[in-house]
Amino acid sequence: MRTASREQAIAVSELFGPVIQGEGGVIGRPTVFVRTGGCDYRCSFCDSLFAVLPEHRGSWRKMAAEEIFGEVRRLSPKPILVTLSGGNPALQPLGGLIQLGHEHGYTFAIETQGTVSKPWFAELDYLTISPKPPSSNMETDWEKLDRCVGSGGPHTDVLLKVVVMNDADYAYARNVATRYPGVPMYLQVGNDNPPGAAPDDATEPDVGGLLNRYAWLAEKVVADGWNDVTVLPQLHVLVYGNRRGV
Repeated sequence: MRTASREQAIAVSELFGPVIQGEGGVIGRPTVFVRTGGCDYRCSFCDSLFAVLPEHRGSWRKMAAEEIFGEVRRLSPKPILVTLSGGNPALQPLGGLIQLGHEHGYTFAIETQGTVSKPWFAELDYLTISPKPPSSNMETDWEKLDRCVGSGGPHTDVLLKVVVMNDADYAYARNVATRYPGVPMYLQVGNDNPPGAAPDDATEPDVGGLLNRYAWLAEKVVADGWNDVTVLPQLHVLVYGNRRGV
């Protein structure tokens, strides 16, 4: 197996599974996670700071596509959905991994905030774009988001997902849906008590608060007659709490 060269190296924060996907348009699907390291955002509600903050680079592995796929096959010898997450996985050279996996029958989903578009997006099976709402304290570059939404290939399911913490986030999600008619939209309630950056920072989530916010959001969607949207919980948080690797 080749050693990862500088050009081929992919920063991997963690690689685990199979688990059940806990969010987005492929919620409930068995999947292996490849969580990359590095991000161009610093969202206030981030639940994976260990894959974002540069001071954690020392814990990230530099791996070639062949090495990563070897780990994926060890975890799931049968073809499975591979979720590319982060951080922002769009910052990594993942095209070779996707091609290699497809050759063996594996499928690939990514979640990215829509700030960086890559040619290999067109090879994905699922492209989930999750622009960040006002509660994230990040600003949306709409031109970059436009490019990302339009970057899927002929066999790519392009999906939109917005985390909703409050009324301002909900209004933002409505604006996103209006801008991209025809693209499936998912709303997901946010976690008020996400884990910190260190492995031992797995604080207990406010499950009651998550369920109350879900009820509030569901009622708001129904009252508005927003009938072509899907409202999701953070399933993995409800089932596993804030533990890593699930």
